[in-house]
Amino acid sequence: MTSTKMVMLSAALAAFMMPAVAQTSGTPQPPTQQPQMAPGARAENQQDRISKGIADGELTPGEAANLESKEAKINNEAAKMKAANGGKLTSADVQKLENQQNTMSHQIYKDAHNANTQPQDPKSEAGKRFENQQDRIAQGIQSGQLTPAEASKLEKQEGKIGKEVSTDRSQNGGTMTSAERQKVNQQQNHVSNEIHQAKHNNRKMK
Repeated sequence: MTSTKMVMLSAALAAFMMPAVAQTSGTPQPPTQQPQMAPGARAENQQDRISKGIADGELTPGEAANLESKEAKINNEAAKMKAANGGKLTSADVQKLENQQNTMSHQIYKDAHNANTQPQDPKSEAGKRFENQQDRIAQGIQSGQLTPAEASKLEKQEGKIGKEVSTDRSQNGGTMTSAERQKVNQQQNHVSNEIHQAKHNNRKMK
């Protein structure tokens, strides 16, 4: 009788431990639905995740621009909801925004874990400049100095430059001419000024 109980107890313990083992495996787990947060806190959380994805190189400029564009739309919708209800959100408004942010959360996870990566060679001059710009944009998102709309615009410009660099290299055996490097550097100078202006205007992430 005693040995039978021990066997049953061991089996129950093993079954209890299985979920914990699965959670600590090396395979990235998709985001589970989070406890409901205030819309502003949820938006800030999403921005933090996008910022990290940009800084880590997990999000390409195109992916980041798309995500920030969607975040901007959600923020605009929230502002309109508040304006229509005396500066407050109804419970129905909060639930609708939460559902939209849940969709965004899964999109951020999907984009951050797909096969797409930053298009630039980090050891090249163009790659180092690109990485520096991405770090500045990520910091602006993290600090709230860049709104989603501003970040989306900047990432679209970075994506366009990245495609131009890739085209130049493909046409020149993997390298760039001095004229092409100068042109790209001038374009990055322009984006650099826009990053600075956007981070130091009066618009803030709300």
